[in-house]
Order: sequence, then structure tokens, then C-alpha cells
Amino acid sequence: MILVTGATGNIGSELVELLASSGEPVRALVRRPPPVPVDGVEHVTGDLDDPASLAPALDGVRGVFLLPGYRDMPGVLAEARRAGVERVVQLSGASAASGDMTNAVTRYMIVTERALHDSGLPWTVLRPSAFMSNALRWLPQLNAGDTLRLPFANVRAAAVDPRDIAAVAAKALLDDDGHEGKTYYPTGPESLLPAEQVAILGDVLGRDLRFEAQPNDESRAEMTGQMPAEYVDAFFDFYVNGSLDESIVRSTVQDVTGTPARTFRQWAETHASAFA
Repeated sequence: MILVTGATGNIGSELVELLASSGEPVRALVRRPPPVPVDGVEHVTGDLDDPASLAPALDGVRGVFLLPGYRDMPGVLAEARRAGVERVVQLSGASAASGDMTNAVTRYMIVTERALHDSGLPWTVLRPSAFMSNALRWLPQLNAGDTLRLPFANVRAAAVDPRDIAAVAAKALLDDDGHEGKTYYPTGPESLLPAEQVAILGDVLGRDLRFEAQPNDESRAEMTGQMPAEYVDAFFDFYVNGSLDESIVRSTVQDVTGTPARTFRQWAETHASAFA
């Protein structure tokens, strides 16, 4: 039995589907079970901020896909160890490699990874690049017209399809050897500017989309209304100060899964209906 936390999220939902389709018993940790059961998936409730609440979800589980950044990661991992979990695949972020505890996003990734290493559990860490699914944040602008005004216009990213991250996670959870103690950096197969992503999406949707660079002061003001100030500072540190380079294309997805990483065009074609 594999437990997937964040089971309705970008990666978790893909991982649940991959595991279920492979015939692996999968348990999805959710806040509320779906109204209709899903074949091959057992939905359970639990709160990652309350480790004791996870005991029923962890019963009989041999592998866990774990989200980062909860307030008591050592407690979560202690519950997993008590339950007899044999391996943990921990989602993290590429910035954790910097060791910079002054950056709020980097800090919670580092703290999570430290807890994992100290837990005594066999582990694999995933540090993916930016998600292709971040393009879904453009929906309000797309619903209003054909102009996308986006931040960090000069920042290239080898964005990765969440399904490819899930495929790497599935391999690390199901394969008997070769992944323990490894840190993987899943990326997409190409490094694109925001304007290039917009052009590809427009071509897929059959729309004449136009890109406009959003000034940093406007971006900061908008982001401040959506997230804590320390996270806004973290993203400006990444993409304006340049402390994080997500432009590097890596062969991780191909190496681990045997299948090439999907392009942004492939992701857009798969998810075109979401932009309708």
C-alpha cells in the first residue's frame, strides 16, 4: 500500500492515477473523501499539521509520497516510522540545494529535508523545477482577453509537467532498489521564457495571445495580495536577484522512467480544455 499526501494536487492527483493504473494499492490522503468512490483508490482523511491524526492513514502502508513544509515534519515522519513505512519520497524544491535559510521558501524545504534525513527512514528527495501547471494561473487574464501580463519576463525555466514528477515518484516508490538516498531534479526538456510559453499556448488554443512584461513593482504589489510578504521576498530573491536558476535542462525524467520528459506544448495540448 502506498500513501499519497496532497492527493488532489498537481502531482498527487497524477501519482494516484499512475499507481492505481499499475495495480498498486493506493491510499489518498484528503481533507474530504470524494462523493463517488474511485476504482483502486482508498480515500482517507488526515491532517499533516497534526501527526497523530495520520495513524489510520499510515496503517499497513509501505511507501509514502510526502509534501514538504508542515509545522511538525519530524512528528509526521515519526508516525510513518512507527507504522513500519519502508520508504518515503519527499517532494522538495531545487532551491534547497543553496542552503540559504534567509529565504522563506528555501528554508521550509531545507527544514523538511533535514527532518527526513534525521528520521532514519529510507528516502528519495525530488527537487523539481517550476511546474508547467503554473500556467493555469493565467486563466483569469485569458478569460478577460488575449493579453497576458506576466512577471519575471526575462527568466527562463525548464518547467516540468507534474505528471513527469509523479512518474519519477512512482518509480522511486515501487522499484525495489536504486533510488534510496538519491536526490532527483526533474525538469522539462526545454528552457523557455514566459513569452515563449504564451506563444505555444496561443498556438495550441488557436488564439492570438499577446505577452506583456509586468513591471517588478506591479508584480510585487499583486503578489503581496496573494501570499505572505516573506514568500513574496523569496520569489523576488529567486527571479529578480537570480538566486535560483531553473533554466537548466536535466535528463532526470528519461533516466529514471525511461520515457522522455513532456514538452510544454504536450502539456498544453493535454490540458487545453482547462483553458476553454
